[in-house]
Amino acid sequence: MAQKGLEIAAIGGKDSMSGTFEHIDVPPTLVSFAVTTENVANIISPEFKGENHKVVLLKPVYDENGLPTADSLKALFAQVNDLMRAGKVCAAYTPTYGGVAEAVLKMAMGNDIGFTYADGLTKEDIFGYAYGAFVLELSSEDEVGTLLGRTGGNAIAKDGVSIALADLYDVYEGKLEPIYSCNIETEAKELPTFNYRAESFAKPRLQFAKPKVLIPVFPGTNCEYDSAKAMERAGAEAEIFVINNLSAAGIANSVETFAKKLNDSQMIFIPGGFSGGDEPDGSGKFITAFFRNPEVKEAVTKLLEDRDGLICGICNGFQALIKLGLVPYGKIIDTDENCPTLTYNTIHRHQSKLVRTRVASNKSPWLSNVQPGDIFTVPISHGEGRLLADEALLRQLAENGQILTQYVDQNGNPTNDIQYNPNGSAFAIEGLLSPDGRVLGKMGHSERIADRLYQNVPGEFDMKLFKSAVEYWK
Repeated sequence: MAQKGLEIAAIGGKDSMSGTFEHIDVPPTLVSFAVTTENVANIISPEFKGENHKVVLLKPVYDENGLPTADSLKALFAQVNDLMRAGKVCAAYTPTYGGVAEAVLKMAMGNDIGFTYADGLTKEDIFGYAYGAFVLELSSEDEVGTLLGRTGGNAIAKDGVSIALADLYDVYEGKLEPIYSCNIETEAKELPTFNYRAESFAKPRLQFAKPKVLIPVFPGTNCEYDSAKAMERAGAEAEIFVINNLSAAGIANSVETFAKKLNDSQMIFIPGGFSGGDEPDGSGKFITAFFRNPEVKEAVTKLLEDRDGLICGICNGFQALIKLGLVPYGKIIDTDENCPTLTYNTIHRHQSKLVRTRVASNKSPWLSNVQPGDIFTVPISHGEGRLLADEALLRQLAENGQILTQYVDQNGNPTNDIQYNPNGSAFAIEGLLSPDGRVLGKMGHSERIADRLYQNVPGEFDMKLFKSAVEYWK
């Protein structure tokens, strides 16, 4: 009925439960996974964007079964599409089981913008099902749909009664707090803010118009394409090299080939992922074993000591650099209990969110386009990102300009608060540098940048790491 009414074909689906088994008859079923394409400039996120904006409900016509009629649904889709492409829609949401009430609450959450319902709306209007409908925040005063109310304030209000958004958040997020705790209490103490400003950087002895970066892919690596794209956008030539671990011969061949390719490269980028499945304590284990191979280790040493090369490791790559000693020591060493390490997040689970980081030092060719104090928003996704080290060592690294970045709150202050410091790192440290700054490691995925990403999130996302690295070679 959906295919015929909407005049579209099902492009994918699941029908494994249909048919008859012994005395059980299952009618044919189909679940369709439908996708389309659109210019990203026209994509609208669901969160309210501004104050005193009109919010309306647009619904299709329903048949005797409570389902939208095909003709009215197609007309509604066209109307909403036209409004969006005309720039008249700030936010859009499709009501589900909770009806308009759920839609309005979730639209209010994103930017802490409240909402006041219009007079005359009934309980059924607010909580009833509205399949195929749209709740739209308009940037204009166009007369479309049914007026639900207006945005503004810091509460959800109706008929003179209001509930603060903060209280609604506590109820919404607190339901599972006893089971999956997110609000871990941390020691409320002021953390040091590190600042190290480099006035100049050593330049390589050779120059390259298009420096080459080698990106090794280990079992579990999943960020190689983002990493390659980020480097290529900056002007580098990126080569993704897959490590073959299916046999001893495959590993030996990978070692030999990687070392040869490294001798013709100017940079190594160890991308993020979950090498070795991250279990048990698997982060970076296979990567470090590979880099400790004498042939690879020799090539890495020559890259850094003889050819002025650069190395970057992000997330899983940072874990590998730490375990190798490349950060903070600048060379592959046998690490021990006195060296910094990365361990499980204090929240005891994987964290995936956007965080704010503050540049603590620009003592690196990777950082020539930023200054200490600059704040960047960065996506993180890790379960073992908590940096631990002796306090005396960390202060020594700070004095030498080797603390790259710190997790900060909305006021730009380093913090232990789990809402801002997602893993509980000592001194809120997110990244480290080698003594000369040519090896950089960080947890946040600075390579995950592209035009029109994070449309509803304020902040600067591009640290210009890769632009700086390419400029270093010119």
